[in-house]
Formats: sequence, C-alpha cells, structure tokens
Amino acid sequence: MAQDSAAAEQKLSTNPLAARKPHFSPKAKQVIFLFMVGGPSQIDLFDPKPALEKYAGKPLPESTGRPKSQFTDGQSPLLPSTRKFKRQGKSGLWLSDLMPHLANCVDDICYLNSCWCTNTIHAPAMYELHTGRTLMGYPSLGSWVTYGLGSVSDNLPAYCVLTQPEGVLEGGAPCWGSGFLPALYQGTVFRKGSTPILNLRPPNTIGEEQHKQTFDFVKKLNERHPDAQDSELAARIASYELAFRMQQHAPEAVDLNRESAKTKEMYGLNRKETADFGTRLLLTRRLIERGVRFVQVYSGGGPLVTQWDAHDDLNSNHENMCARVDQPIAALLTDLKQRDLLKDTLVVWCSEFGRTPNTQGGRGRDHNPLGYTMWFAGGGVKGGQAIGETDEFGLKAVKDRISVNDFHATLLHLLGLDHEKLTFRHNSRDERLTDVAGEVVQKVFE
Repeated sequence: MAQDSAAAEQKLSTNPLAARKPHFSPKAKQVIFLFMVGGPSQIDLFDPKPALEKYAGKPLPESTGRPKSQFTDGQSPLLPSTRKFKRQGKSGLWLSDLMPHLANCVDDICYLNSCWCTNTIHAPAMYELHTGRTLMGYPSLGSWVTYGLGSVSDNLPAYCVLTQPEGVLEGGAPCWGSGFLPALYQGTVFRKGSTPILNLRPPNTIGEEQHKQTFDFVKKLNERHPDAQDSELAARIASYELAFRMQQHAPEAVDLNRESAKTKEMYGLNRKETADFGTRLLLTRRLIERGVRFVQVYSGGGPLVTQWDAHDDLNSNHENMCARVDQPIAALLTDLKQRDLLKDTLVVWCSEFGRTPNTQGGRGRDHNPLGYTMWFAGGGVKGGQAIGETDEFGLKAVKDRISVNDFHATLLHLLGLDHEKLTFRHNSRDERLTDVAGEVVQKVFE
C-alpha cells in the first residue's frame, strides 16, 4: 500500500491530469453537459402557465414589472402556449408534447424551475453559464472540474466538446477554454467525420516504427534534466504522452460501427432529424464508458434556423429543434441506466436563458434571464421532482431562486468538490468558479 501511495504521488507530480481525490465522497464521477444554444422556452416545454390563457392579449400587470429584453420593452401582449401539457411518469412532472420521448425518463429528472442569470444577450449569458462570469477569459466549468479531479482515463482527453456541424455557439471557444488555468485543462473539440480530433494522426509518410522512435527520442530529451518545480514542462510531457496514447485508443472510441443496429436505431441514427445529435450522444456514451470526465454537447450553432432562438415563430422553431434532440436525449438516459452508468454520471440540460411570456412579433418570444428551467439527471440526483417556481406568468423566479453560482456550486458538490475550496491563485487572488457567491441546492439530492 505504501508503494502504491508513493507511485500515485509521483504520478500526480509528473502528470497534471492524474486522477485526484475529491474534497468529500462524490455522488457523481463524470458529467454530460447538454447545452441548448439560444434559449428554449420553459413555458412551452416544462413549466405550463394557465394564467397566460386567462390574460392572453393583455400586457403584463404593472405589479410584476415590465422588464426590457433585447428586442422588446415589456409592453407587448402575453402569449399563451399552444402546446399540450401532460403529467408524466410516476412523479407526475409536467412535460409538453414537444418532448414525447423524454416523457419516459422524467422520473430520473430533477427540474430546476427557478433559474435566473444576469444578462439578456447571448454571448455574455453563455459566458456566465459556462464560466460564472459574463466576460471572456475565465476558465470554463469543464476546465474547473478536470483541474479539480483530473482524468479517469489515461488514453483519452479528460474534457471533450462536441459542437453542432453547422457552427459553434455565439460565445465560441471561450465556453470550453481554460482561461487562466493551465492550457492542459481546456476542452478538446471532437468534429464530425473520419478524423474527429484534428492533428492526431501522424503524416502518411511517417511509418509506425519511425514515429515511435521520434517520440522516444523527444521523451529522453525532456527527461534528461528533470526539474520537479517545472510544472509547465511536466504538463507538456504529459500532453505529448496523452496524444501518443490517443493515437492508439481514440480511433476505437469513436468507431460507432462497433455498436449494434438496435442501439443506433434507439439514438435515431436512422432518421434524418435525429442522425446528427444522436450520433454525438452515442459517441458521448462511448466516451463516458472509457473514462472521459466531462463531455460537453451542443444543440444549436451556426445559422439562426439551427438554434433555439425563437424570436419569430416559436412553434416552428421548437418543433424543429425538439425533433432533433428529444429521441437522442431519451436514448442516452435509457442507455446509461441500462449499462449502470447513470448513477455515476450527472447529465445536465441547460441553456443561457429562457423566453419571455409576452410576445415578440405575435408568434415569437424574446430572451428571458429572470426565470427559466434547466434540469439534472443521474449522478446522485433525486429524480421525479421540480425545484423552485416562477410567477404565474413564467416571467420571474419567485421561490427557491437558483442563480448561476448556485447551479455551479450544486454541480461541483455532486462531484465531491467544495466550490469554496476549489481555487486557483491568479493575479494575487484565489479565484474560483463561483467567485464570491453560490449556495448548494440541497433539495437536488435530498
């Protein structure tokens, strides 16, 4: 045991991505972070509001306030949802007809119906949800997690990012960047096609034996004058060694031909609407199986028609976007549960903000940061419950309000990390993901 302990300490000192002990016993070990780009409407998906029918066509009462959003001034009439809501599962959680497949999984899901953030503009709100700040340059959530816990796998990146082929979200790469943390903790982007990781394979002109000899030679040079205090060199060596191992193991990890036809069909790979997102979620499950710590998957990006940003025609937009993700997300939750992976894997469904109860242009909704829904599943979360409430119109969070700092603190807690202790010294300040705020939402797992 003493030898194993010494070996573990040596590995940690030479490999910044070596697995670390959490602050306390974790409920989850890995994270799947599903981000819906553009702001889905909580009142058309998860949180029905009968008052919108009662006051349809009228402005918000002055008693609620009439807050301005990006394109509306709060004076436009209230727009009732045209979706059909039904209580689903044994828990009876509300869910609209836009998510028929997810209805089979609600007993594993915990709604956070009272989320709020501080910005109505996409990019700053995206930065806030990903990094805890509305400005660029701060470490992403995935970077903080891998910095705090290291990697489970020795052969794949600790932090993987799967973007939509049509383009990335408006916030761009800072949403998975490492900020002032060492660059080793930034997300590795997986792309569509036969080479999901760029610059991984050696040129065709270099044979396997020549490639190995080159790598061994570089390794000898790096180890000629070891310096225990040179963390930058240690990180560089570790990244080279990881890249070399990835050349052997990554092709197998991303090879979906190894999956059965039944599994591919479950994820929707046989349907045009679901093929892309289903492929990325099936790949996500394979990465989780192989020990990747944090996988970030985006629905939305590129042209406005491929985002959840329903300013003009909410029904058309959400019917299109839900058709892409509903079946694959339900398949992922079901697959993880069947493989006994859901209990250790925290699945997060989130966005930068929600939508307003009052209309924009008669059929759409503007951005709403004051009250909206995100949800957790698996990873020690108590499913089949809805935490928090918005007002009768779905405008503002009014009960058990959950800020972005609270959201982050809770996620870290589920991973066994104390958000106040997970710090990094930067510019003479102990920085942390939650800055100087954040409380764990205990109801999530009690």
